[in-house]
Amino acid sequence: MVEPMTPAERDAGNRKIKAGFVLLVTVSPPLISLLGDPTVTQIAAAAAGGFLLGLLLVWYLGRLASEFTSSSRRPRR
Repeated sequence: MVEPMTPAERDAGNRKIKAGFVLLVTVSPPLISLLGDPTVTQIAAAAAGGFLLGLLLVWYLGRLASEFTSSSRRPRR
């Protein structure tokens, strides 16, 4: 049988998912900008913008998820 996750395992998993999401959003704009023959400065700016966007999205989705999970935790009978 599979044992339930501990809070430490859940927190570690959530951190990995958040880091992966930020990495994905960070890498996407520079890769797309390569289609237009950019300079190194433009690639760096696209990466910085993607990083900030990724952090913003993780923060927003975390707040959104906490609204749903906090109200759905009811004590068991």
